[in-house]
Amino acid sequence: MEFQNKYKILLAVLIGSLMGPLDGSAVNVAMPTFSEFFKAGMTTVSWVSMAYLLVLSGLLLTYGKLGDVIGYKKLFLSGMLLFTVASALCGISPFIGFLIASRALQAAGAGMMMAVAPAIITTTFPRNEMGRALGFNAVAVAAGLSIGPSVGGFLLYAFGWRAIFFINIPIGVAGYFWAKKVLPEGQVLKKATFDVLGALLGFIFLMTMLFYISKGQELGWNSVSARLLVAVSIAAFILFIINEKRSMAPMLDLKLFSNRTFASGNLSCLLNFTAQYIMVFLTPFYLEKAGFSPGQVGAIMTAFPLTVLFVAPLTGMLSDKLDSLLLSSAGALICSAALFLMGKLGYDSSIFDVVWRLMLFGLGNGLFQTPNNSSVMGSAPKNMQGVASGVLATMRNVGMVVGVAVGSGFFTLRNSYYLAVLPYTGGMLIDEAFIRALKDAYFLAAFIDILCMLASLVRGKKDESFKEKMEVH
Repeated sequence: MEFQNKYKILLAVLIGSLMGPLDGSAVNVAMPTFSEFFKAGMTTVSWVSMAYLLVLSGLLLTYGKLGDVIGYKKLFLSGMLLFTVASALCGISPFIGFLIASRALQAAGAGMMMAVAPAIITTTFPRNEMGRALGFNAVAVAAGLSIGPSVGGFLLYAFGWRAIFFINIPIGVAGYFWAKKVLPEGQVLKKATFDVLGALLGFIFLMTMLFYISKGQELGWNSVSARLLVAVSIAAFILFIINEKRSMAPMLDLKLFSNRTFASGNLSCLLNFTAQYIMVFLTPFYLEKAGFSPGQVGAIMTAFPLTVLFVAPLTGMLSDKLDSLLLSSAGALICSAALFLMGKLGYDSSIFDVVWRLMLFGLGNGLFQTPNNSSVMGSAPKNMQGVASGVLATMRNVGMVVGVAVGSGFFTLRNSYYLAVLPYTGGMLIDEAFIRALKDAYFLAAFIDILCMLASLVRGKKDESFKEKMEVH
């Protein structure tokens, strides 16, 4: 494929990869405004984000397979169109329930683009350029996360909350027509059938599991509602496995996980994002407790994704030349070291103390992500690139949810413990318990990234014979 055509295709994918993270991080800034405008409590308003996250995470795997069946271009275009229309609906929302439903629809569109973006890249670029192209995709995601809060804050202040959604319309329309023009039709699986039952069971399993993880503390871990969620989740998972083993055209061919590179790469992705979101969730609370203003907190937190933005394309190029195993393992180790050093922060730490640690974490994360993604996608057969992409995206999102839940739950437990065992010193006791619990949570995240490194190290060399066996002729 000609150089210009490859990079025209990459540009189309990057527009889609930018839109979701940009919108998601921008919307988070407006949460208090939603509460005030719609006269709704924060529990209700939290569903503006929760509905998006649950629907997105629940559909990624399904969309990955659907892309293999109907074609990546068709699914990507459908996703961009749906995301754009849903953004318009979000912007005209007359009440909070309408906004939540529109956000769920937005997630359904974002999921289509997210699930097949890596698959489009890996089927467009040759193996020796794949890492660099995936690195640029990581840059688009990091850029969206970095500038989203600033863009959201500006639009909120200058034009009101509706502008946060309306800004997606011109970007989405331009992106749709560009993608329609440059994306290749690609190959689809001949005579392929879509495993509807498998898709439904997988969706139910992921939705109930993630809802339990994210809302279990609020519901009560042992409450009737929580137990029902666990029961439904386990039942759906068992039925999903049985169905996939029996199906002639399974949504997720479980033989993929017999490939050590694919299995360990996805596991390390899950662990890395779990550790990452423990840090991402807890650090703003620490910064506010340490006396930084909300504006300073937002600026400080961008140090992490901004570093990823600069590091990812470089590590992408390196992964095309060096062993992905060593690069991703080194990245996980650096992440672990950064999290351990985060645990050494105190109330008297300066902005510089926090920023360089976040930048070190960004360096490790950028070094881990692109080589790991390239390794996972490169280990899957050509006819299963969509499924591989969907599994990887699902692991990433599950890691995010688990990270927030583990970070919140573990911090709460340790905080309660220190409040009980430390000598009473009035307000100083609360501050001391907080910082000690925070340190423990950072150390836990550092340990999880050590597990990520070990999972990355066991992936072994790329098995081309496995790919050949899995190819559909």
